[in-house]
Amino acid sequence: MEIAVIWIPADIEPSEPAVAVCLSHLRHHDYRLKGIVRAPWETVEQRMIDGEVDVVVIADLAHLPPDRSPRIEVASAPASTSGEDGSAADSQSD
Repeated sequence: MEIAVIWIPADIEPSEPAVAVCLSHLRHHDYRLKGIVRAPWETVEQRMIDGEVDVVVIADLAHLPPDRSPRIEVASAPASTSGEDGSAADSQSD
């Protein structure tokens, strides 16, 4: 079972609707919740780099900073499943 955190940017208020969407996503994918993070993106990024979490779940693609890293893009992904920046939207929008 993969370990996941929910990341909600600090400026998203109220946060409850975003948390509810993310919790539903976690249940759907059978991820194990490690916690909800309201810290800057760099904090979540470091947790991924350190291997503390496998998955970061967000409520809306617009919440991600455009210059985020690490970043994974799938070159063969159909255009209809990619975000505006060309990164794979994958199941984050479930």
